[in-house]
Amino acid sequence: MKTRSSLMAFRGAIAVGRQANTSLFLVPRFFRTTNNVSASSPFHRSTPFPHYRSGVRFSIRAINSTAVDPVMTQRQNEEKSPENWKIKMLYDGECPLCMREVNMLRERNKSYGTIKFVDISSDEYSPEDHQGLDYETVMGRIHAILSDGTVVTDIEAFRRLYEAVDLGWVYAITKYEPIASIADAIYGVWAKYRLQITGRPPLEEVLEARRKKKEVCEDSKVCKM
Repeated sequence: MKTRSSLMAFRGAIAVGRQANTSLFLVPRFFRTTNNVSASSPFHRSTPFPHYRSGVRFSIRAINSTAVDPVMTQRQNEEKSPENWKIKMLYDGECPLCMREVNMLRERNKSYGTIKFVDISSDEYSPEDHQGLDYETVMGRIHAILSDGTVVTDIEAFRRLYEAVDLGWVYAITKYEPIASIADAIYGVWAKYRLQITGRPPLEEVLEARRKKKEVCEDSKVCKM
């Protein structure tokens, strides 16, 4: 009798649920499908779980839109580099061939912390913070600054940089004449034509483009966003 009463009570609950057009098992609406809906309905079988799927797409877009910019992260890491550096390398971050060497030195420097890398192509580059060396001057040839403020250029700059990460043997022979003069002459040719070699416009055009960009940034908030 007790079992029969329980069964009758359960059936009564189902009947009440049907009259109220509810379900005893509260399944989210977007998990339900029906054959009675039209093809234009968002709950049509051909697009199961539409809200869930769109939610996933939105999440992916949100993650992509907030992804960390590797270039910005790299520059932020450089700004936070230890202050016990021995030499500061001023490099052109827009030069693809130059970046191969820079990246090699940067990887090597992880074990030493003796080189501080400064990208002169960055909008934040300030000559006042780097012995007054402006963008145009540094674009002409490689410059490096020792911790005591001494500026070195050309092959000597490379030699000092490599010595800072225990690779001095690579440029060791350039300490002696006439190798030193020959090496500087060869580098001078490369420095003069490196923009053309790497498929970039002449320095004059690069400087003009930077000047116009600076004017636009000063007249609007676009560059500050």
